[in-house]
Amino acid sequence: MTEHDMPDSEPLWQPNNDRIAGSNLRRFMLSAEYRNNVEFSSYRDLHRWSIEHPSRFWRRLVEFSTLKADWGKRELTNGDAMPGAIWFPEATLNFTENLLRRCDDSDAILFWAEGGLRQQLSWRELHDRVAILSNALRESGIKPGDRIAGYMPNLPETIVWFLATASLGAIWSSCSPDFGAEGVLDRFGQIKPRLLVTCDGYFYNGARHDILPKLENILRHLPTVEKCIVVPYASKKPSLPALANTVLLDDFLDGSIETNICYEQLPFSHPLYILYSSGTTGPPKCIVHSAGGALLTHVKEHQLHCDVKPGDRVFYYTTCGWMMWNWLVSALASEATLVLYDGAPFEPDGNILFDYVDAAGITLFGTSAKFIDSLSKASLAPIHTHNLSSLKTITSTGSPLAPESFGYVYRAIKRDVHLASIAGGTDIVGCFVAGVPIEPVWPGEIQGPTLGMATKVFDDSGQPRFDKKGELVCTRPFPSMPLRFWGDADGSQYHAAYFNHFPGVWRHGDWAEETGRGSFIIHGRSDATLNAGGVRIGTAEIYRQVEQLDEIIESVAIGQEWKGDVRIVLFVILRANVIFDNVLTDKIKNRLRSHCSPRHVPARILPVQDIPRTKSGKLSELAVRDVVHGKAVTNAEALENPEALELYRNSPELQT
Repeated sequence: MTEHDMPDSEPLWQPNNDRIAGSNLRRFMLSAEYRNNVEFSSYRDLHRWSIEHPSRFWRRLVEFSTLKADWGKRELTNGDAMPGAIWFPEATLNFTENLLRRCDDSDAILFWAEGGLRQQLSWRELHDRVAILSNALRESGIKPGDRIAGYMPNLPETIVWFLATASLGAIWSSCSPDFGAEGVLDRFGQIKPRLLVTCDGYFYNGARHDILPKLENILRHLPTVEKCIVVPYASKKPSLPALANTVLLDDFLDGSIETNICYEQLPFSHPLYILYSSGTTGPPKCIVHSAGGALLTHVKEHQLHCDVKPGDRVFYYTTCGWMMWNWLVSALASEATLVLYDGAPFEPDGNILFDYVDAAGITLFGTSAKFIDSLSKASLAPIHTHNLSSLKTITSTGSPLAPESFGYVYRAIKRDVHLASIAGGTDIVGCFVAGVPIEPVWPGEIQGPTLGMATKVFDDSGQPRFDKKGELVCTRPFPSMPLRFWGDADGSQYHAAYFNHFPGVWRHGDWAEETGRGSFIIHGRSDATLNAGGVRIGTAEIYRQVEQLDEIIESVAIGQEWKGDVRIVLFVILRANVIFDNVLTDKIKNRLRSHCSPRHVPARILPVQDIPRTKSGKLSELAVRDVVHGKAVTNAEALENPEALELYRNSPELQT
């Protein structure tokens, strides 16, 4: 009997022979066999080869994807060092040049906004906008290594700014406009940008939200910003505050019409963008990613793991403060059309994103596990209300996708679709485990490790384990490892974040399990596991059971230090008109006892009105734990709803 009882039933989805034969992954396998005189009988064989022969694998990928670069003769030096490996040390390339290889009149970007705005850009229009801005930035003195910060919604103009920045070798960094001034300064204040681009406002949940009133405070504390450029969005002609060096976009461009782009050819490891850790337990880490590493990783994941092809229409529900925005933009390198949405996903009736699938012909629909769970709890069934014939792939990330949510997708959204639960993170701007489009989908399981990633699960002694929970690790170097943390001069913070626990091995911080099928299950963050009575329990195991009860909308569990041990405390959000009483408490406990184990049963269960979550929608279990223990939450600005923390402070029920 294993910790994860794999069902004996049929898989939820199995690709047919035509789909397998026509997949990018199958074509890649055949080309790799031909070029390297090997034979792959399965995806597992291909993955093993990609780990054992990394130089051959990554070289084959750049050939297969026809990326534009001078790759040089060497793929990897110092390949046994982690950290310390150097990928394509002789290569020079430009990230933007690889995303703008097309320049025709077909669609490059489609955009919908909650406020009703619709927009589309052809490849030619996108190229020309990037060119005009790139030349304006160059004339302003922007050079390789300078930082440009974006405080922007998920607009086409945000992508134009990112691509123009990267065309010059400058470094892009962004966060979403729902961040307060302190959250912005916690991030941009560390990287000292020369330019700040923002918009006048945005729309969410049926309301307009102004950004310009925040600017004075932000700019006062960002003395390195030489100019702030405002992009009109919430209104056509916004009235700018009287702030020095703040101009509208048209004034910054000053009538420029030059549409040729001078792409700076830079090393593979040249910095592309700076992403940020969630920052809920301290100042956010500024994670510097390389242009070459991000490009190769995203092309691999798009083309081989998501089967993205030229002309496909790729959507991800994301803000510019989540790494999935960066992942989405890179789909341009596969000549796919980007489909953007800015606004609330349930406004007004929960159907807007599926309306968009049909209207835009979306082929890949990316979302979060929370969104899928919310659809299920709202009893929505797009399979009956929408066509969805274009939809080939649904990806889910942000938190573990429960087995029941897998079943909901195939029952209520679409039966013939590749549902790919994926997991990785901001730290690697990609995935350790993801979908495999030529293999079946089983409930609750991520299909396999991504190619080129030596993903394993370790026990506490650093030994691989199977069918048991442990730490998710990667045992060999990969191209999208961060270059460094900004401001971490000696690399000590970077090393401590990933390599202190298992020397020479990347420890990611997920509590996971590798099954006998070679698939993976994520049970939550390892730093949020519940160590009750000396047994580590993943919070996702508890949420899966509790949130199947009709009375419960959502839950969060923490470990409370109590009398020399740790006890589990569960907080639950109830449906309207549900009474919290001993009957419901017993129902929750009995379900956990019978479906998990007696160790999973909370010592205390309390109702709450809200649960704090990060800007990307993840539960902030650590922030709840800190508040319960009377500790300060040092960066509440990183939360979408920091006011929710007060619901957990000084609870009398937790004093006994």
